[in-house]
Amino acid sequence: MTENTGVRPDAAPGSRGRTTIADVVVEKIAGMAARDVRGVHALGSGFARSMGSVRERMPGAGSGRSVTRGVSVEVGELQAAVDLELVVEYGVPITDVAAAVRENVISAVERMAGREVVEVNITVSDVKLPDDGEDEGEERQRIQ
Repeated sequence: MTENTGVRPDAAPGSRGRTTIADVVVEKIAGMAARDVRGVHALGSGFARSMGSVRERMPGAGSGRSVTRGVSVEVGELQAAVDLELVVEYGVPITDVAAAVRENVISAVERMAGREVVEVNITVSDVKLPDDGEDEGEERQRIQ
């Protein structure tokens, strides 16, 4: 007796089943791709970075900076949209940094997640000045 499972034996293995990619996966890909661009100091607003610094010092909260801070995405079955909040280095052309971030994020998400990126919206919320001290959280981690 043969049971019909709906799978043709000659069907390509890649077409058997469904792949779901969680939003957090695309957030991490986009966050890493944005941070790789020269001129990007950090992602997230000053408040978000401060809260992240506090959260990182809490026991059991995980180690390292949050890759998804300052990143928000909407992921569908075929497409994705990305929103980023950046802090850029003083002296770099912001429009050039934004264009490079957009290009890098689109390339990374489309290559790794297989989703067409329909838009990458960028908000520059701050500029890192040369005479600004290091973030308190980063400074404390070095002193420990």
